[in-house]
Amino acid sequence: MASGTLLYAQSGGVTAVINATASAVITEARARRVRVLAARNGILGALREDLIDTSKESIAAIRGLAHTPGGAFGSCRYKLKSVDADRAKYERLLEVLQAHDVRWFLYNGGNDSADTANKVSKLAAEFDYPLTCIGVPKTVDNDLAVTDCCPGFGSAAKYTAVSVREAALDVAAMAETSTKVFVYEAMGRHAGWLAAAAGLAGKGTDDAPHLILFPERAYDEADFLARVEKIVARVGYCVVVASEGIQTADGRFVADAGGGKDSFGHTQLGGVASFLAGRVKDALDMKVHWTLPDYLQRSARHIASRTDLEQALAVGKAAVKLALAGRNATMPVIVRTSDSPYRWKIGEASLDKVANHEKKMPAGFIRRDGYGITAAARAYLEPLIRGEAYPPYGRDGIPAYVTLKNVGVRRKLAAWNEAG
Repeated sequence: MASGTLLYAQSGGVTAVINATASAVITEARARRVRVLAARNGILGALREDLIDTSKESIAAIRGLAHTPGGAFGSCRYKLKSVDADRAKYERLLEVLQAHDVRWFLYNGGNDSADTANKVSKLAAEFDYPLTCIGVPKTVDNDLAVTDCCPGFGSAAKYTAVSVREAALDVAAMAETSTKVFVYEAMGRHAGWLAAAAGLAGKGTDDAPHLILFPERAYDEADFLARVEKIVARVGYCVVVASEGIQTADGRFVADAGGGKDSFGHTQLGGVASFLAGRVKDALDMKVHWTLPDYLQRSARHIASRTDLEQALAVGKAAVKLALAGRNATMPVIVRTSDSPYRWKIGEASLDKVANHEKKMPAGFIRRDGYGITAAARAYLEPLIRGEAYPPYGRDGIPAYVTLKNVGVRRKLAAWNEAG
């Protein structure tokens, strides 16, 4: 067995395939005879010294993670500030790592997680503690820099495209005497990747979605309502997909829920579909239905993309290899080598180039009128939702998802003063 312990943690909003990455991490580490601990509820578990012994889980259970959504070890939205501002917390974290002989730290998350892993690596260097920190990519928003796409996005994109296609068929059937406008809200604070994925639901001029609203384009209410009215007159109904992060020209979130903040300090969004539906009803006097998929779009493992699953497994395996090779402050990334046929490989990027950077939709991916996707966007998106990776089903008709025992290890330090 290799000397030292590997600590794995999950962070931020979980996805349909983040557990697949966890499965690959643990499987690869076991093959190399490396002990793996998992922090319960992300970085909070590390600070609290609330660590899980993954060796207590069976091979079948670890394999089962690959088709189980959610976050098997718990996640969190907890952002550490700069080392200077949060120095006591970083030093506590280092104490916990030292107490359990952790030599490799893998943090599976998005931008903020990459930033945390990067800061921990620098603190360890300052204290001359031999620690290799690896960021492991994950986010349904697809907004991580450098990597071609993010594990978690492909499955959420597939769910979005399929759901919009199916809902559109429903609306089309009822449009003459019932609903004229349907509004679907997709996740995406500053980047419209998931909203763009809805564009895969149709190909023809009059196919749904008829209008896509992107955060990268300012929301113009008068223009939006005029287009809805024209589409209903021409097609008989209108399907709208709106990113939760759409903004007015002055930079105000259309769905700013009273200015609330989440635990990362980001404006709490959600509700843009109901807002738009209300404006359509009031201004155009049309019957409107709207939906907020919310967690459904990121947890829908039953319709996961095969491409996404394969990439989630690949980054987990690569993360362990990079860690054991001593590739500190780095992240495995997906490199696209060909669109047609679609080919990809695993590359490597410095966390300095990933942390606190945000990848938005390229201008060339958004249709000139601002309400749809281009052929270039379709060429990028389509391979990411290809293939099915259905979970096994039980005789009761429900997917056979696994629940781990999550046996904790004995604490060696005094309790962490969370208020301090």
